[in-house]
Amino acid sequence: MNIKFRLILMNFLQFFIWGSWLITIGAYWFQNKQWSGAQFGAIFSTMGISAIFMPALTGIISDRFINAEKLYGIMHILGAAVLFTLPQITNPAAFFWVMLLNMICYMPTLSLSITVAYSALKGEGLDVVKDYPPIRIWGTIGFIAALWTVSLTHNETSANQFYIASAVALGLGIYAFTLPKCPPLLNKIASKSFVDSLGLNAFALFKSSKFAIFFAFSMLLGAALQLTNAYGDTYIHDFKSVAAYQDTIAVKYPAIIMSISQISETLFILAIPFFLRKFGIKYVMLFSMLAWVLRFGLFAFGDPAGGLWMIILSCIVYGMAFDFFNISGSLFVETQTTPEIRGSAQGLFMMMVNGFGALFGSFASGILIDQYFTLPNQTKDWHGIWLTFAAYALVIAIIFPFIFKYKHNAALKHAIEHA
Repeated sequence: MNIKFRLILMNFLQFFIWGSWLITIGAYWFQNKQWSGAQFGAIFSTMGISAIFMPALTGIISDRFINAEKLYGIMHILGAAVLFTLPQITNPAAFFWVMLLNMICYMPTLSLSITVAYSALKGEGLDVVKDYPPIRIWGTIGFIAALWTVSLTHNETSANQFYIASAVALGLGIYAFTLPKCPPLLNKIASKSFVDSLGLNAFALFKSSKFAIFFAFSMLLGAALQLTNAYGDTYIHDFKSVAAYQDTIAVKYPAIIMSISQISETLFILAIPFFLRKFGIKYVMLFSMLAWVLRFGLFAFGDPAGGLWMIILSCIVYGMAFDFFNISGSLFVETQTTPEIRGSAQGLFMMMVNGFGALFGSFASGILIDQYFTLPNQTKDWHGIWLTFAAYALVIAIIFPFIFKYKHNAALKHAIEHA
């Protein structure tokens, strides 16, 4: 079987698992469990907690002890077992620990899948820079397919979403053992210290004010991403309690509406080289922050009937909000660090976005919504919630250009030309 097709299938299933529940777990939580927003924020924090330490830990294991594709398969099989047990949990505290265990299994597979793919492509003599992006895009398509599957089968508020994810995780775990071998890189062990393996050497970048500011804003933007993942689908679901909106398409299939965000993401990736050449990396990052303001602001004033266009436009804007910071941010790290710490620096960037940023966004939003935006009848003031989130993004956008001092340089221009 063609290696590209095999890696496409791996990426499709990898993100199908996540897409089966990530956007819709809020609807399941608030419609079925009736547990608090603060408790839900804690559930979403599990992604951040696991992202802080698990990718580095499994990276050390695959570097030193076990084939990456085997470790990848083992983590997915274990994750399948954990996902299968989630619907049986009746206590919010227990749900937190089981979800944390699930994310401990899942989060490192994101980096392991890249390791496996790069190794397989190089083994076939293919160009990773040219051949991997068209393969990776199928991960986003898998995420969209999962959203549509869960929505069209009316499982957005059902425990079946976890069973679907579990079945696919089990299948991918077994399939992983058929992928090309990616053995431990024994030749690198002698020259790579334990501190280097953990990526701790990249923390020296915080001594530079430029990087310290960049990583701080990475964390703040990571929190914004967490807000839209946690509450977007739930927000649309809550319109079903209003008689005027009960029969609208958006209320019947909110996950399909939300999938426009991922479709937009695939399109804005293609626009990044043009925007970087035209405006430079600092302003592309600023555009991302302003896009988050629009993302939340349009949600605040939208509705599933006459205001559906605002919800759809919010989903389209998401592509710019997500891609412009994540891709341009990784390019900034790539061009502003030395080769010796480049990999560690990229890991630190993802740790700030998906680790500490996710933690901050989860806990802060859960407490904020519980304290100020949950009405006596336990319904949510979504207009106030989204306006608060928009104000948060606007403050970041106003501060950023005055604090982050950066100009185009030759290395970045060269990287953009070859993007």
